[in-house]
Amino acid sequence: MNDWNGKPYHSLDYELKRQFGQKIYKLSLESGMTCPNRDGTLGTGGCIFCSEGGAGDFAEGLTARAYHARELPLEPASLAKEVFAQIEAAKTQVQRKMPSGPKPRYIAYFQSYTNTYGPIAYLEPLFTAAIHHPDIAVLSIATRPDCLGDSVIKLLSELNQIKPVWVELGLQTIHETTASFIHRGYELPVFEDALSRLNTARLTSVIHVILGLPGESRHMMYSTIRYLAAKPIQGIKLQLLHVLKGTALASLYERSPFPIFTLEEYIDTVINCLELLPEEVVIHRLTGDGPKPLLIAPAWSGNKRLVLNSLHKKLKETGSWQGKKCN
Repeated sequence: MNDWNGKPYHSLDYELKRQFGQKIYKLSLESGMTCPNRDGTLGTGGCIFCSEGGAGDFAEGLTARAYHARELPLEPASLAKEVFAQIEAAKTQVQRKMPSGPKPRYIAYFQSYTNTYGPIAYLEPLFTAAIHHPDIAVLSIATRPDCLGDSVIKLLSELNQIKPVWVELGLQTIHETTASFIHRGYELPVFEDALSRLNTARLTSVIHVILGLPGESRHMMYSTIRYLAAKPIQGIKLQLLHVLKGTALASLYERSPFPIFTLEEYIDTVINCLELLPEEVVIHRLTGDGPKPLLIAPAWSGNKRLVLNSLHKKLKETGSWQGKKCN
C-alpha cells in the first residue's frame, strides 16, 4: 500500500504536485449556462439538493449572463475577455490565502450548472480562452452525462492536446429509486455511455457522489462506490449531503425531517468508501463546502477544518488505506 505524502489515500494535492511539481490552486468560474433540469427541457427546479447558484455558490460569475435560453449575446472575442476577467478576479481571491513560493498555477473549474449545455459555437471560444490563459494548468468542466454529445467530446479531446482537460460528471448514486427521488433526470445507462465515450477520447473523468441522500442506507452508498471502483474512472468527489435554504430538499426536510449524518457517522462512511476504491483513483474531495448563510444541516459541516482533521485522525488510528478491502 502506498503512502501518498503521509496520507493513506491518493489525494488530488499529491497528484497535482506529482504532475506539475508544485501546488495547483482551483479557480471556480461560471460559464453562463443553465441546466436542462432547470430550463424546462427535463424540469424547472433542478435536482432537489441544488441551490439557486447551481452548485457554484463560490464561483466567480460573468459580468452578464453570457448564455441563456440558447442565445449568443457575446461574440467570441468578447467572451474571451469575460473569461480572462473571471480568471483574474478569482486569482485575486485565491492569492490572499497563498503562502510565498513559485509562481502559482491554477485549475480553471467551470462549476455552476451544466457547463456543456450549449452550442459548440459558444463552448469552443469559452473553453479555448480559459485553456490558453498562461496561468492555467488544467481545464475542469462540471456537467451532466446527458449533455455530452459527440461534438462536445471532440472539442474537449482537441483541447486536451493543449493542456489536461477533466470532465466532472454528477452521478450522485447508481440507484434509480434515489435518482428519481432527487430529480436527477437521467438513468444509469446514460452515465455508462458518456463514461465510455470519455475514455475512448482519453479524457479524464471525475465522478461526483453524494453520501447521505434521503432513503439510502450505507449499504446502498457502498454499492455506488463498488460500482465506480470497477469502472475506468480517474477521480472521484465524495460529497456530504447539505440541506441548503431555498432548495426543494430544504422544504422536504422542514416538512418531514430525515436522518442526517453525524460527524462520526460520516467519517466512518468515508473511510469505508476509501477502502473500496482502487489506489489509482484520485480523491478530489472528501466532504464539501455548504455556503454558511444557506446551510441548514448538518451544522457541523460548516467547520471543514474540523471535518478533515477528524477524518485524518481516524484514518491514522484505524490504519485504514485506500484500496484496502472493507471488512
